[in-house]
Amino acid sequence: MMANTNLLAILVAAATGFLIGGLWYGPLFGKAWMAEHGFTEEQLRSGNMLKIYGLTFAFSVLSAVFLGHLLAFFDTNPRSTLMISVGISLGYIIPAIGTNYLFSRKSGRLFAIDAGYWLVFYAAMGLVFLMLGH
Repeated sequence: MMANTNLLAILVAAATGFLIGGLWYGPLFGKAWMAEHGFTEEQLRSGNMLKIYGLTFAFSVLSAVFLGHLLAFFDTNPRSTLMISVGISLGYIIPAIGTNYLFSRKSGRLFAIDAGYWLVFYAAMGLVFLMLGH
């Protein structure tokens, strides 16, 4: 059974992560990310944007649901909320993409861009759960 979670916090956390992605892969590191993949603006625009952004937001909601559940299950304090939130990215997400990038022969620069995003994504969601409760 899922621990009681704050639906508002889940939706705000998901939206926050989604918006951070827009900034991260837009004005902050978008051009570098595109260069590392060899993408052009035209190639990116040719994708099914409704599908891409819709599923991206759905994945953000899924991440927020499980983070909120985890935080509610352990009834965390502010310090442990941030440790768990950031720890998920440092202990699970970043090593997983790092392993994939090594075998895919992707650049260290691309790894840094994507790993940095996931670190900020989970830290921001943790902050939302701190502010709104879990």
